[in-house]
Amino acid sequence: MKRRGRVNACLLAVALLLGVWGCGREKTAPSEMLPAIRGATVERVVPTDIPARLEASGTVRARNTATLSARIAGTVRKVLVKEGDHVQRGKLLATLDAMESTAGAAGAEYAVEEALARKKLADVTFERFSRLYDEQAVTLQELDTRRAERDMADRALARAREAARASGAVAGYTKIAAPLSGIVSGKSIDAGATVFPGMPLITLEEEGRYWLEVNAPETLLGKVGIGQVLPVSLGGIDRQITGRVAEIVPKVDPVSRTFIVKLEIPPKGVRSGQFGRAYFPLGGKKGITVPASAIVERGQLTSVWVVDSRNIARMRLVKPGETYGDRVEILAGLADGDRIVTGGKEKVTEGARME
Repeated sequence: MKRRGRVNACLLAVALLLGVWGCGREKTAPSEMLPAIRGATVERVVPTDIPARLEASGTVRARNTATLSARIAGTVRKVLVKEGDHVQRGKLLATLDAMESTAGAAGAEYAVEEALARKKLADVTFERFSRLYDEQAVTLQELDTRRAERDMADRALARAREAARASGAVAGYTKIAAPLSGIVSGKSIDAGATVFPGMPLITLEEEGRYWLEVNAPETLLGKVGIGQVLPVSLGGIDRQITGRVAEIVPKVDPVSRTFIVKLEIPPKGVRSGQFGRAYFPLGGKKGITVPASAIVERGQLTSVWVVDSRNIARMRLVKPGETYGDRVEILAGLADGDRIVTGGKEKVTEGARME
């Protein structure tokens, strides 16, 4: 009985092994059964020379910015622009009510008219006394007195005119006009608001002239030159552009250990406040790059389709590095000689056979 039990146990074990093996054979399909992919492009990975570079980040700023502030106390009567408006130089942006300044200008004009009338009277009186003196009808002292009155009237008129000019300038402070052509990037007032001298009202930025200010590490100090052209990338712009070094601020920040480099950039599609990067060359290195068309991004994962020795496509995770034109550096996941799909990746599925 014990022997028969042991035989039965052995037979059961063999049956189980056969079943498992049979299931395995059913799951492994021959290459002829796999879906065939035609029309995809396959490229062999080869290490190449990659320019080593250092990345510095910064912000796009308008080269010319004007912040218009109140020069007198008053109340905002009208605001004629809103943020985002394009304005021409000299355009009226806002007006203020300042009764004291307006009244002072009017009083100064009256003072000029009064001084002018007195001058005319003094001139006529002096001319009359001059004729009388020639006829010996008045004394020289009387003529000198009229001459002094005429000279005093001249000076009084000059003072009145200067006072009127000053009062007119102050009254002109009630009109806020654009000092340059550009875009309204900030507005901190509305009609009815009370303003005081020095209070910022409207900010304008000149359009068409921008630069990227980046914080470069102090190790680059002395290695960056005016006029040097560098690759630049900006947030919101897919293409890579170039920037020319226009200014270098050699002062090193003691906290960040960086200094400021300003690069002129083309204005197309650029707005102040954009995030940007500049890439400083540091020499060269060996590495692997693949066409950007080979990259597959799914959520936070980056992969490529790798074709094995049997021409079967498998998805492989990779670690991307920097982008160089239309190619992407791969820091991990690929080796020399690997074959990857660079065109028609949308046709490829896991385990597909490439033809």
